[in-house]
Amino acid sequence: MAAISSFSAYFSVRSDKPSFSISPSIFSSSLNFPRISVSQFPLKISCNASSTVSAQSTSPTAKIELKDFLHINDFDKDTILRILDRAIDVKALIKSGDRSFQPFKGKTMAMIFAKPSMRTRVSFETGFTLLGGHAIYLGPDDIQMGKREETRDVARVLCRYNDLLMARVFAHQDILDLAKYATVPVINGLTDYNHPCQIMADALTMIEHIGQLEGTKVVYVGDGNNIVHSWLLLASIVPFHFVCACPKGFEPDEKTVEKARQAGISKIEITNDPKEAVRGADVVYSDVWASMGQKEEAAYRRQVFKGFQVDKSLMDIAGSKAFFMHCLPAERGVEVTDEVIEAPNSIVFQQAENRLHAQNAIMLHVLGK
Repeated sequence: MAAISSFSAYFSVRSDKPSFSISPSIFSSSLNFPRISVSQFPLKISCNASSTVSAQSTSPTAKIELKDFLHINDFDKDTILRILDRAIDVKALIKSGDRSFQPFKGKTMAMIFAKPSMRTRVSFETGFTLLGGHAIYLGPDDIQMGKREETRDVARVLCRYNDLLMARVFAHQDILDLAKYATVPVINGLTDYNHPCQIMADALTMIEHIGQLEGTKVVYVGDGNNIVHSWLLLASIVPFHFVCACPKGFEPDEKTVEKARQAGISKIEITNDPKEAVRGADVVYSDVWASMGQKEEAAYRRQVFKGFQVDKSLMDIAGSKAFFMHCLPAERGVEVTDEVIEAPNSIVFQQAENRLHAQNAIMLHVLGK
C-alpha cells in the first residue's frame, strides 16, 4: 500500500503461441511396440489443457481464451458486476455449509508472496481449497523472484505445474512480466501500484450494506496509494463519486487520476480538505499512512498527516448513514481511532471476509468456470 509518484503504461503484451508438432512415427519403433494412431491417443503437451507450447521457442506465449486479473479496468462494467454477482451466489453457497460445488477439483494454484500477508494468503488458500483445489504458498525466501531467478523464468516454470498463478509483489512490473510469460491466468494479489482484489471485496461489501455501488459517494482519507489507484480504475468503468483527501505531496498518480477523469464515467475529486470531502459520504475509507517498504518514513508521515485521522468528529461530519471501511491492517490511534473502527457503522471485518468471496469469483472467472 505504497504511494507511487509516477506510472507508465501498465497493460501486458501478448504474442502468438506457436504449436508443438509431433510426428505420428514416434508411436512405432524398431522395438515393435503396437502401432497406435494419433486419433486413438490424442497427445497434449502444454501448461494447460486448452493450448500447446513450443519446446523450441523461448518467446512469451499467449493465453488461449483465458484472461488475467491485473487491473479492474481491464474489464468492462458488465463483467465486473457479473463477477460481483457470482461472488454473492458462491458466498451464499459456502455460508450454507454446502460443499458440493468443487469447480477447482484437480487444479493447483501457485501463490507467490514477495510481500507477506495474512488476509491475502488465508483468503486465497482457503477459497481455492473450499472450491476443491490445492494452493501452494511460495514465500519471500522460497523464490526470491527477480533476484535468485528471473521473473520470466519463474513464470514459464510455474505454469507447467499449475493451473493458476497469484502474486503479491512490490514492483508492478513484476506482475506484468508474470502475465506476459505465463500461459495460465495470473491474478494480481497486490502491487505497489494497485490492489484490484481488495477493491472488488470492497465493492461487494458496499453492495451488501448499501444495496448498490453505482451512484454512491466514496471518500478515501489518507495517502494516495495503491488502494486509491484501484478505486480510480473502478471509477473509470462504474459510475460513482470518488474523493481522495490527502496531504499535499501525497496525491495519487496523476496519469491514473487523468485516466479516470477522461473516462467521463464518475465524478473524481482530489482534495487536501478531509472535513469538506466527507460531507454526504456513503463510505469513509482509510488505510495506513506508511505501508510496507515505507516504515522508515513513519515518523515523518505522522507529522505530515496530522488532520487526516478518521475519528468520531470526522465521521459525524460525514453523517449517521456513512459506513467506515479500512483494508487492514490498521494502526489504531494513527490513521483511525479505536472508537471508529469498533463503531456499529464500521464494516472493516465484513470487508476482510469478502476478500475470500470476491477472490473466489475472480478465480472462477479467469478459469472459465
